[in-house]
Amino acid sequence: MALIVDSGLGSTTVLDRRIKARRLTGVLILLLAVTALISLGWGASGTSIWGAIGDLAAGRTLARLDQIILFDIRLPRLIMGAIVGSALAVSGTVLQGLFRNPLADPGIVGVSAGAGLAAIAAIVLGGLLPATIQQTMGSYLVSVSAFIGSWAAILLLYRVSTRGGQTSVATMLLAGIALGALANAGAGLLIYMADDSQLRDLTFWNMGSLAGATWAKILAATPFIALGLIVTPFLARGLNGLALGEAAAEHTGIPVQRVKNTAILAVAAATGAAVAVSGGIGFVGILVPHLLRLATGPDHHSLLSNAALLGASLLLAADVISRTVIAPAELPIGIVTAVLGAPVFLWILLRRFGGITL
Repeated sequence: MALIVDSGLGSTTVLDRRIKARRLTGVLILLLAVTALISLGWGASGTSIWGAIGDLAAGRTLARLDQIILFDIRLPRLIMGAIVGSALAVSGTVLQGLFRNPLADPGIVGVSAGAGLAAIAAIVLGGLLPATIQQTMGSYLVSVSAFIGSWAAILLLYRVSTRGGQTSVATMLLAGIALGALANAGAGLLIYMADDSQLRDLTFWNMGSLAGATWAKILAATPFIALGLIVTPFLARGLNGLALGEAAAEHTGIPVQRVKNTAILAVAAATGAAVAVSGGIGFVGILVPHLLRLATGPDHHSLLSNAALLGASLLLAADVISRTVIAPAELPIGIVTAVLGAPVFLWILLRRFGGITL
C-alpha cells in the first residue's frame, strides 16, 4: 500500500518522491560543476580557465599573473562560496525542520545577527585580549567568536519560544526579530567605535562579501562548517519525526531532546563560521529549502544533501554576478542575494499560501 502525501504540487507516492530526489541530486551536482567552472573562469580580468588548461596541457608554464588570479584569488573564493552557501542552506533547512516553520532562517530569526555581532566584536575588540589568547587563537579568533555568538543566539531563541516542550511559532518569530534588532544595534555601536582601517572592511563585510577569501580563512572556517554539515544527515529521521509534533516523535522512539540539542550545535557551528568569513548573506537559508520542497517534498533524507548542493550553486552564481555586473567594482553579495531572492520567495509565498498563481 503506497503512502500518499500532499507535497503542494499534487499527490505523489513516497517512492516517486525518492526517485525525483535522486534525479534532482544528479542535476544539482551537474549545476554545481557548471557554476564552479564559471566562477573560476569568469571575472573582471581577462584570465581564462580554458586558456590556463590549454597551457598546462601543452606543457607551458602559466604566467605569474594568471597563477595569482586563478589559484590565489578565484579558487579560494570559489571554495569559500561553495562551503558558505552549503552551510547557510543546510542551516535554514535544519531550523525550519526544528521549529516546524517555513519562515525559520538563520537571518530572519537572528542567528546570523548574533554570529555577526560576536565576529565584529572579535575584529574591533580583539586587540584588547591578552597577547597569549591572541597568539593561541590566531586566525580562528573570529570564527570561534562567531560560533559562540550564533550558538548563544539560537539557544536563547529556542529557550524563549519553547514552553512545556512546545515551540510557539509566533513567539519564535517575534523573539527572532527582537534578537536580531538588538544584535544589529550592538554591531552598529562596535562599527562606530572602529578605527578607519577597520571601518570600510566592516561595512562591506556586514553586507556580505567573498572578496576577502583566502586559504587561511578557508582553513579557519572549514572545520566548523564541516562539523555542522557532517552531523546534519544523522538528524534527518528526527526532523521528519518532529514534523508530526514532539509528542508523536517521542512515541516513535525518536530522542527528541538529543535531536534538538544536536541541531542547535550544528546550526551554530555552520552559521557562525559562514558569517565570520562572509558577513551577512540573506535569503539563501530560507529560499533553498522552499525550492526543494516544491520539487521533491519534505523528506529530510534527501532535502539536506540537496540543500547543500543547491546552496553552494546559488551562492556561486550570486558571487559571479556581484563581481561582474559593475566590474571592475564589486557589489556586496548580500545585495545580490536579496535582489534575486526576495521576489522569488514572495512568488513562492503567494503560490503556496496565497491561493493564487502568478
